[in-house]
Amino acid sequence: MGEFSKRRLVGAIVVLLALAACYFVWRAVQPPALPSGFASGNGRIEAVEIDIATKTAGRVKEIFVGEGEFVRAGQVLATMDTASLDAQLLEARARLQRAIISIDTARSLLTQREAEKTSAIAVVAQRKAELDAAGKRLNRTENLAARGTAPAQTLDDDRAAFERAKAAVAAAEAQVAASDAAIGYARSQIVAAEAEAEAAKATIQRIQVEIDDSTLKSPRDGRVQYRVAQPGEVLAAGGRVLNIVDLADVYMTFFLPTEAAGRVPLGAEVRLVFDAAPQYVIPARASFVADVAQFTPKTVETAEERLKLMFRIKAQIDPELLQKHITMVKTGLPGMAYIRLDPEAEWPDHLRIRVPQ
Repeated sequence: MGEFSKRRLVGAIVVLLALAACYFVWRAVQPPALPSGFASGNGRIEAVEIDIATKTAGRVKEIFVGEGEFVRAGQVLATMDTASLDAQLLEARARLQRAIISIDTARSLLTQREAEKTSAIAVVAQRKAELDAAGKRLNRTENLAARGTAPAQTLDDDRAAFERAKAAVAAAEAQVAASDAAIGYARSQIVAAEAEAEAAKATIQRIQVEIDDSTLKSPRDGRVQYRVAQPGEVLAAGGRVLNIVDLADVYMTFFLPTEAAGRVPLGAEVRLVFDAAPQYVIPARASFVADVAQFTPKTVETAEERLKLMFRIKAQIDPELLQKHITMVKTGLPGMAYIRLDPEAEWPDHLRIRVPQ
Protein backbone atom coordinates (compact mmCIF):
# COMPACT_ATOMS: atom_id res chain seq x y z
CA MET A 1 0.00 0.00 0.00
CA GLY A 2 1.43 3.34 -0.99
CA GLU A 3 1.92 6.35 1.33
CA PHE A 4 -0.94 8.22 -0.33
CA SER A 5 -3.34 5.32 0.20
CA LYS A 6 -2.38 5.10 3.87
CA ARG A 7 -3.10 8.78 4.36
CA ARG A 8 -6.49 8.40 2.70
CA LEU A 9 -7.33 5.44 4.93
CA VAL A 10 -6.30 7.33 8.08
CA GLY A 11 -8.35 10.32 6.95
CA ALA A 12 -11.41 8.17 6.35
CA ILE A 13 -11.04 6.60 9.80
CA VAL A 14 -10.76 10.03 11.42
CA VAL A 15 -13.89 11.23 9.61
CA LEU A 16 -15.81 8.14 10.67
CA LEU A 17 -14.71 8.59 14.29
CA ALA A 18 -15.75 12.26 14.18
CA LEU A 19 -19.16 11.36 12.75
CA ALA A 20 -19.61 8.69 15.40
CA ALA A 21 -18.68 11.16 18.13
CA CYS A 22 -21.15 13.73 16.75
CA TYR A 23 -23.87 11.09 16.65
CA PHE A 24 -23.32 10.06 20.25
CA VAL A 25 -23.22 13.71 21.38
CA TRP A 26 -26.47 14.37 19.49
CA ARG A 27 -28.09 11.31 21.06
CA ALA A 28 -26.88 12.45 24.49
CA VAL A 29 -28.51 15.86 24.23
CA GLN A 30 -31.78 14.54 22.80
CA PRO A 31 -34.55 14.25 25.37
CA PRO A 32 -35.75 10.71 26.07
CA ALA A 33 -38.66 9.52 24.00
CA LEU A 34 -42.09 10.31 25.43
CA PRO A 35 -44.01 7.40 26.89
CA SER A 36 -47.55 6.62 25.85
CA GLY A 37 -50.17 9.11 27.02
CA PHE A 38 -48.13 12.23 26.25
CA ALA A 39 -47.70 14.59 23.32
CA SER A 40 -45.40 17.49 22.61
CA GLY A 41 -45.02 20.51 20.37
CA ASN A 42 -42.70 23.45 20.06
CA GLY A 43 -43.77 27.03 20.63
CA ARG A 44 -42.84 30.43 22.06
CA ILE A 45 -43.65 32.26 25.26
CA GLU A 46 -46.29 34.92 24.72
CA ALA A 47 -48.17 37.36 26.94
CA VAL A 48 -51.18 39.64 26.71
CA GLU A 49 -50.20 42.99 25.23
CA ILE A 50 -51.60 46.24 26.64
CA ASP A 51 -51.53 49.58 24.84
CA ILE A 52 -50.95 52.60 27.07
CA ALA A 53 -52.89 55.25 25.15
CA THR A 54 -54.24 58.76 25.64
CA LYS A 55 -57.91 59.21 26.46
CA THR A 56 -58.10 62.66 24.84
CA ALA A 57 -56.08 64.43 22.20
CA GLY A 58 -53.00 66.24 23.47
CA ARG A 59 -49.24 66.65 23.55
CA VAL A 60 -46.95 64.12 25.23
CA LYS A 61 -45.13 65.94 28.03
CA GLU A 62 -42.85 63.27 29.54
CA ILE A 63 -42.20 59.54 29.25
CA PHE A 64 -40.52 58.00 32.28
CA VAL A 65 -39.74 54.47 31.07
CA GLY A 66 -37.85 52.92 28.20
CA GLU A 67 -38.18 49.74 26.20
CA GLY A 68 -37.42 46.61 28.15
CA GLU A 69 -38.04 48.15 31.59
CA PHE A 70 -40.10 46.25 34.14
CA VAL A 71 -43.03 48.26 35.52
CA ARG A 72 -45.42 47.73 38.41
CA ALA A 73 -49.19 48.22 38.45
CA GLY A 74 -50.01 51.86 39.23
CA GLN A 75 -46.57 53.15 38.24
CA VAL A 76 -46.62 56.45 36.34
CA LEU A 77 -45.34 55.78 32.84
CA ALA A 78 -45.95 59.08 31.05
CA THR A 79 -47.75 62.41 31.37
CA MET A 80 -49.63 64.56 28.89
CA ASP A 81 -49.57 68.36 28.73
CA THR A 82 -52.57 69.65 30.73
CA ALA A 83 -52.15 73.45 30.39
CA SER A 84 -55.42 73.81 28.48
CA LEU A 85 -57.28 71.57 30.93
CA ASP A 86 -55.85 73.51 33.88
CA ALA A 87 -57.24 76.74 32.40
CA GLN A 88 -60.64 75.11 31.86
CA LEU A 89 -60.60 73.91 35.46
CA LEU A 90 -59.98 77.46 36.75
CA GLU A 91 -62.84 78.74 34.59
CA ALA A 92 -65.20 76.06 35.89
CA ARG A 93 -64.28 76.83 39.49
CA ALA A 94 -65.00 80.52 38.88
CA ARG A 95 -68.41 79.56 37.47
CA LEU A 96 -69.08 77.53 40.59
CA GLN A 97 -68.24 80.48 42.86
CA ARG A 98 -70.52 82.74 40.83
CA ALA A 99 -73.33 80.19 41.09
CA ILE A 100 -72.87 79.92 44.87
CA ILE A 101 -73.14 83.71 45.17
CA SER A 102 -76.27 83.63 42.99
CA ILE A 103 -77.79 81.02 45.30
CA ASP A 104 -77.17 83.21 48.37
CA THR A 105 -78.60 86.26 46.59
CA ALA A 106 -81.70 84.36 45.46
CA ARG A 107 -82.27 83.04 48.96
CA SER A 108 -82.00 86.55 50.42
CA LEU A 109 -84.48 87.77 47.82
CA LEU A 110 -86.86 84.94 48.75
CA THR A 111 -86.67 85.91 52.41
CA GLN A 112 -87.48 89.51 51.47
CA ARG A 113 -90.42 88.47 49.31
CA GLU A 114 -91.80 86.24 52.06
CA ALA A 115 -91.57 89.15 54.49
CA GLU A 116 -93.39 91.36 52.01
CA LYS A 117 -96.13 88.74 51.73
CA THR A 118 -96.49 88.62 55.50
CA SER A 119 -96.83 92.39 55.55
CA ALA A 120 -99.38 92.26 52.70
CA ILE A 121 -101.42 89.67 54.58
CA ALA A 122 -101.45 91.96 57.61
CA VAL A 123 -102.63 94.85 55.46
CA VAL A 124 -105.43 92.66 54.08
CA ALA A 125 -106.57 91.93 57.65
CA GLN A 126 -106.45 95.64 58.48
CA ARG A 127 -108.41 96.60 55.38
CA LYS A 128 -111.04 93.94 56.10
CA ALA A 129 -111.44 95.33 59.63
CA GLU A 130 -111.87 98.79 58.18
CA LEU A 131 -114.42 97.39 55.68
CA ASP A 132 -116.35 95.75 58.51
CA ALA A 133 -116.44 99.01 60.48
CA ALA A 134 -117.49 100.95 57.39
CA GLY A 135 -120.29 98.44 56.75
CA LYS A 136 -121.64 98.72 60.28
CA ARG A 137 -121.51 102.51 60.11
CA LEU A 138 -123.38 102.46 56.82
CA ASN A 139 -126.08 100.18 58.29
CA ARG A 140 -126.66 102.53 61.20
CA THR A 141 -126.78 105.55 58.95
CA GLU A 142 -129.25 103.85 56.59
CA ASN A 143 -131.55 103.01 59.58
CA LEU A 144 -131.42 106.56 60.85
CA ALA A 145 -132.01 107.99 57.38
CA ALA A 146 -135.05 105.73 57.00
CA ARG A 147 -136.53 107.33 60.13
CA GLY A 148 -135.52 110.79 58.93
CA THR A 149 -133.01 111.42 61.71
CA ALA A 150 -129.82 111.34 59.57
CA PRO A 151 -129.02 113.82 56.84
CA ALA A 152 -128.61 112.54 53.26
CA GLN A 153 -125.05 113.86 53.11
CA THR A 154 -123.99 111.63 56.00
CA LEU A 155 -125.57 108.65 54.26
CA ASP A 156 -123.68 109.43 51.06
CA ASP A 157 -120.41 109.86 52.94
CA ASP A 158 -120.79 106.52 54.73
CA ARG A 159 -121.63 104.75 51.47
CA ALA A 160 -118.49 106.23 49.84
CA ALA A 161 -116.40 105.18 52.84
CA PHE A 162 -117.73 101.61 52.55
CA GLU A 163 -116.83 101.41 48.86
CA ARG A 164 -113.37 102.80 49.57
CA ALA A 165 -112.89 100.12 52.22
CA LYS A 166 -113.95 97.40 49.74
CA ALA A 167 -111.49 98.75 47.19
CA ALA A 168 -108.74 98.84 49.81
CA VAL A 169 -109.37 95.16 50.66
CA ALA A 170 -109.17 94.20 46.97
CA ALA A 171 -105.93 96.15 46.59
CA ALA A 172 -104.42 94.48 49.66
CA GLU A 173 -105.42 91.03 48.40
CA ALA A 174 -103.87 91.85 45.01
CA GLN A 175 -100.67 92.76 46.83
CA VAL A 176 -100.68 89.33 48.49
CA ALA A 177 -101.07 87.69 45.06
CA ALA A 178 -98.20 89.77 43.74
CA SER A 179 -96.13 88.68 46.73
CA ASP A 180 -96.90 85.02 45.89
CA ALA A 181 -95.71 85.58 42.32
CA ALA A 182 -92.54 87.27 43.58
CA ILE A 183 -91.89 84.37 45.95
CA GLY A 184 -92.34 81.87 43.09
CA TYR A 185 -89.88 83.82 40.96
CA ALA A 186 -87.36 83.99 43.82
CA ARG A 187 -87.63 80.23 44.29
CA SER A 188 -87.09 79.64 40.57
CA GLN A 189 -83.97 81.81 40.80
CA ILE A 190 -82.70 79.61 43.60
CA VAL A 191 -83.36 76.45 41.54
CA ALA A 192 -81.61 77.99 38.51
CA ALA A 193 -78.60 79.03 40.59
CA GLU A 194 -78.37 75.60 42.21
CA ALA A 195 -78.60 73.93 38.79
CA GLU A 196 -75.80 76.16 37.54
CA ALA A 197 -73.74 75.21 40.59
CA GLU A 198 -74.34 71.49 39.95
CA ALA A 199 -73.39 71.94 36.30
CA ALA A 200 -70.20 73.72 37.34
CA LYS A 201 -69.39 70.90 39.80
CA ALA A 202 -69.96 68.31 37.06
CA THR A 203 -67.71 70.27 34.71
CA ILE A 204 -65.02 70.45 37.38
CA GLN A 205 -65.31 66.71 37.97
CA ARG A 206 -65.11 65.96 34.23
CA ILE A 207 -62.07 68.18 33.72
CA GLN A 208 -60.39 66.73 36.81
CA VAL A 209 -60.95 63.21 35.45
CA GLU A 210 -59.37 64.26 32.14
CA ILE A 211 -56.42 65.76 34.02
CA ASP A 212 -56.04 62.56 36.06
CA ASP A 213 -56.27 60.48 32.87
CA SER A 214 -53.47 62.59 31.43
CA THR A 215 -51.17 60.81 33.88
CA LEU A 216 -50.70 57.44 32.19
CA LYS A 217 -50.22 54.61 34.68
CA SER A 218 -49.52 50.93 34.21
CA PRO A 219 -52.67 48.85 34.77
CA ARG A 220 -50.69 45.66 35.48
CA ASP A 221 -47.21 44.42 36.32
CA GLY A 222 -45.39 44.06 33.02
CA ARG A 223 -42.52 44.96 30.77
CA VAL A 224 -42.35 47.81 28.28
CA GLN A 225 -42.20 46.30 24.81
CA TYR A 226 -42.37 49.37 22.56
CA ARG A 227 -42.09 53.11 23.05
CA VAL A 228 -44.47 54.26 20.33
CA ALA A 229 -44.44 58.05 20.87
CA GLN A 230 -41.88 60.59 22.04
CA PRO A 231 -42.17 63.68 24.28
CA GLY A 232 -43.51 66.66 22.35
CA GLU A 233 -45.60 64.62 19.89
CA VAL A 234 -49.24 65.58 19.50
CA LEU A 235 -51.53 62.54 19.60
CA ALA A 236 -55.18 62.10 18.74
CA ALA A 237 -57.61 60.63 21.25
CA GLY A 238 -56.63 57.01 21.77
CA GLY A 239 -53.10 57.62 20.47
CA ARG A 240 -50.62 54.97 21.67
CA VAL A 241 -47.70 56.07 23.82
CA LEU A 242 -46.36 52.72 25.04
CA ASN A 243 -46.98 49.03 24.56
CA ILE A 244 -46.43 46.71 27.52
CA VAL A 245 -46.82 42.99 28.03
CA ASP A 246 -48.81 41.73 31.01
CA LEU A 247 -46.39 39.40 32.80
CA ALA A 248 -49.18 38.07 35.01
CA ASP A 249 -50.82 36.48 31.95
CA VAL A 250 -48.06 34.47 30.25
CA TYR A 251 -48.59 31.39 28.11
CA MET A 252 -47.05 29.24 25.40
CA THR A 253 -48.84 28.53 22.15
CA PHE A 254 -48.04 25.26 20.40
CA PHE A 255 -49.70 22.93 17.88
CA LEU A 256 -50.77 19.31 17.97
CA PRO A 257 -52.11 17.03 15.24
CA THR A 258 -55.77 16.03 15.15
CA GLU A 259 -55.31 12.71 16.97
CA ALA A 260 -53.56 14.34 19.96
CA ALA A 261 -55.54 17.58 20.01
CA GLY A 262 -58.81 15.68 20.21
CA ARG A 263 -57.67 14.10 23.49
CA VAL A 264 -56.67 17.36 25.20
CA PRO A 265 -59.13 18.43 27.93
CA LEU A 266 -59.12 21.98 29.25
CA GLY A 267 -56.98 22.08 32.36
CA ALA A 268 -54.70 19.26 31.21
CA GLU A 269 -51.23 19.32 32.77
CA VAL A 270 -48.47 20.78 30.63
CA ARG A 271 -44.74 21.01 31.29
CA LEU A 272 -42.66 23.65 29.50
CA VAL A 273 -38.94 23.47 28.80
CA PHE A 274 -37.27 26.57 27.34
CA ASP A 275 -34.30 26.43 25.02
CA ALA A 276 -32.56 29.15 27.04
CA ALA A 277 -32.99 27.29 30.36
CA PRO A 278 -33.28 23.53 29.71
CA GLN A 279 -32.50 22.77 33.36
CA TYR A 280 -35.95 23.99 34.40
CA VAL A 281 -39.33 22.33 33.83
CA ILE A 282 -42.17 24.82 34.26
CA PRO A 283 -45.69 23.66 35.16
CA ALA A 284 -48.67 24.97 33.15
CA ARG A 285 -52.27 24.12 32.26
CA ALA A 286 -54.04 23.85 28.92
CA SER A 287 -56.37 26.87 28.93
CA PHE A 288 -57.43 26.85 25.27
CA VAL A 289 -57.89 24.30 22.50
CA ALA A 290 -58.76 25.66 19.06
CA ASP A 291 -61.95 24.32 17.51
CA VAL A 292 -60.70 25.13 14.01
CA ALA A 293 -57.58 23.65 12.43
CA GLN A 294 -54.74 26.12 11.83
CA PHE A 295 -52.98 24.20 9.06
CA THR A 296 -55.50 22.78 6.62
CA PRO A 297 -54.64 21.13 3.27
CA LYS A 298 -56.45 22.42 0.19
CA THR A 299 -58.67 19.33 0.16
CA VAL A 300 -59.45 17.05 3.10
CA GLU A 301 -60.94 13.90 1.67
CA THR A 302 -59.22 10.99 3.35
CA ALA A 303 -58.62 9.97 6.95
CA GLU A 304 -54.89 10.21 6.32
CA GLU A 305 -55.20 13.83 5.19
CA ARG A 306 -57.41 14.71 8.15
CA LEU A 307 -54.69 13.51 10.52
CA LYS A 308 -52.42 16.20 9.11
CA LEU A 309 -54.60 18.98 10.52
CA MET A 310 -52.92 20.94 13.31
CA PHE A 311 -54.80 22.56 16.20
CA ARG A 312 -53.56 25.40 18.37
CA ILE A 313 -53.16 24.75 22.09
CA LYS A 314 -52.57 27.41 24.72
CA ALA A 315 -50.71 26.48 27.91
CA GLN A 316 -51.15 28.99 30.76
CA ILE A 317 -48.33 29.28 33.29
CA ASP A 318 -49.35 29.30 36.96
CA PRO A 319 -49.93 32.97 38.01
CA GLU A 320 -48.47 32.40 41.49
CA LEU A 321 -45.26 31.04 40.00
CA LEU A 322 -45.13 33.98 37.60
CA GLN A 323 -45.57 36.43 40.46
CA LYS A 324 -42.63 34.92 42.34
CA HIS A 325 -40.31 35.25 39.33
CA ILE A 326 -42.03 38.08 37.46
CA THR A 327 -38.88 40.12 36.87
CA MET A 328 -37.27 37.12 35.13
CA VAL A 329 -40.11 36.52 32.67
CA LYS A 330 -39.20 37.14 29.02
CA THR A 331 -41.60 36.82 26.13
CA GLY A 332 -40.56 35.34 22.80
CA LEU A 333 -38.47 32.53 24.31
CA PRO A 334 -38.76 29.32 22.25
CA GLY A 335 -39.17 25.95 23.85
CA MET A 336 -41.07 22.68 24.02
CA ALA A 337 -44.46 21.97 25.55
CA TYR A 338 -45.23 18.47 26.84
CA ILE A 339 -48.87 17.71 27.57
CA ARG A 340 -50.38 14.75 29.42
CA LEU A 341 -53.22 13.23 27.42
CA ASP A 342 -53.85 10.37 29.82
CA PRO A 343 -54.54 11.57 33.41
CA GLU A 344 -53.28 8.23 34.75
CA ALA A 345 -49.90 8.43 32.98
CA GLU A 346 -46.84 9.15 35.14
CA TRP A 347 -44.57 11.99 34.13
CA PRO A 348 -41.09 10.75 33.10
CA ASP A 349 -38.17 11.76 35.31
CA HIS A 350 -36.78 14.30 32.87
CA LEU A 351 -40.11 16.17 32.98
CA ARG A 352 -40.41 16.40 36.77
CA ILE A 353 -41.12 19.99 37.82
CA ARG A 354 -37.96 22.00 38.42
CA VAL A 355 -38.44 25.74 38.89
CA PRO A 356 -35.96 28.51 39.80
CA GLN A 357 -35.48 29.03 43.50
